Amino acid sequence: MTAKPNANKVEAVAVELRLDRVLRLYNSLDPAPFHEKELEAAADDYIVGSAEDLAGQPMRLVVMLPQSELARPEATQIPAAIRNHFALRERTEHRKLRAEWHRGRISLVIGLGFLVACLLAREFLIASSSQVSRILAEGLLILGWVAMWGPLDVFLYAWWPIAGRRRLFARLAQIDVELRALP
Repeated sequence: MTAKPNANKVEAVAVELRLDRVLRLYNSLDPAPFHEKELEAAADDYIVGSAEDLAGQPMRLVVMLPQSELARPEATQIPAAIRNHFALRERTEHRKLRAEWHRGRISLVIGLGFLVACLLAREFLIASSSQVSRILAEGLLILGWVAMWGPLDVFLYAWWPIAGRRRLFARLAQIDVELRALP
């Protein structure tokens, strides 16, 4: 019995990264061993930009080097180095997301406290028959609800981009990397 290829499986899009030397892939200021080195900013931007352009489609990276560079021992560490780099970026985004949620919770406590204070002060002002007191009371109501914008922004909008980048980096930390000789 022969296995039939899965008709629903989407072929990964090959993204080519052409380099003249292995060292061009890495940040020259990073003293870490090759498999732990940070990628050069331009290489990182190119890979991330390509993944964003593909909008979630499967992607594989084809690193093209001269034959002499492929023969170097450092070349064999390129796939692990690329995956390690994006795993580190995913962990960084995870920390940012946790910090954003923490900021949101603190902002919520502060915002609710301020809203309660504004509403209590408003009740005292409403009890007065003065027109100025009523205007101030309405201003306090608006001010109290405006103070809630910070936490609402975090919980409704601010975390999405961070979570999206984290998912992207998690995908790139699992990317298939192929090494090929330049033609």
